[in-house]
Amino acid sequence: MKIRTLFVLFSFLLCQWSVAQQTVSSGKLVQYPLFKSAIVAPRDVFVWLPSDYSPENRYDVIYMHDGQMLFDAASTWNKVEWGVDEVLGELLEEEKIRPCIVVGIANIAQSRYEDYFPQKALKYLPNGNIPENIHFNADNYLRFLVEEVKPFIDKEYSTNKGVEHTFVMGSSMGGLISLYAICEYPEIFGGAACLSTHLTMIISSTQPTKEQTDLWFSAFESYLTDHLPKANSRLIYMDRGDATLDAFYPPYQDKLDKLMKEKGWTKPMWISKVFPGAAHIETDWMKRLEYPVKFLIGTER
Repeated sequence: MKIRTLFVLFSFLLCQWSVAQQTVSSGKLVQYPLFKSAIVAPRDVFVWLPSDYSPENRYDVIYMHDGQMLFDAASTWNKVEWGVDEVLGELLEEEKIRPCIVVGIANIAQSRYEDYFPQKALKYLPNGNIPENIHFNADNYLRFLVEEVKPFIDKEYSTNKGVEHTFVMGSSMGGLISLYAICEYPEIFGGAACLSTHLTMIISSTQPTKEQTDLWFSAFESYLTDHLPKANSRLIYMDRGDATLDAFYPPYQDKLDKLMKEKGWTKPMWISKVFPGAAHIETDWMKRLEYPVKFLIGTER
């Protein structure tokens, strides 16, 4: 346990140390180290602007989690990245998406699970199944995003402020919090993109049993049954691979897809895709990033 704690702490320190080193190959990256908050612990915020950004124009905004992993592999803990600047820069140049900026909110390594786990789903767990040693904090994290980060971005940058121009995106636990965000704040977010969503729910130092995983997913499924936005009123993109950690997701993603259909969700407002051979890693999310981005803000929508 001590070794695991030290590893988490080291990852956190590495992420913080590398903030000043972030660079992009397309557009401009503005960094706000340890963005102050009255709601959650300070964390870094990154704002990516397209190369032709102008205050005279208006831009859609995509808010992305795990912000330190989006732009510069040289500064990430595993030396890979999403390639957001490259992918979106190319899509903008080809006029395949509407003008946009990306706001990346960095995670804090030792509290990432607590910040991203859909907190209200815990109410659907049977008594005695909620860990007492975990301080779940997703509701405050979303308040931070909605009440502090978004107002700051709308003030400092030339944004389209409306719900139809505001989106949220993430992978793994970031996929969970993105889906949770559109359930909790459908008046703020017009769409959510959830890649390799961690529908097994549990992160533990030991492998959880299938019974535990089924129980926790069932709680989230019940939450979604009660709290999903009205069918086809928002945009929801989901996907998964089938390698590494993604190999555990098919039965749970299938159940979630079934729920979405039962609730009345249909194309083109909802889509669930499978990418054979794709693993649970930023390089594979980069390879398919164009799909969720075009789904949310494509010029052909």
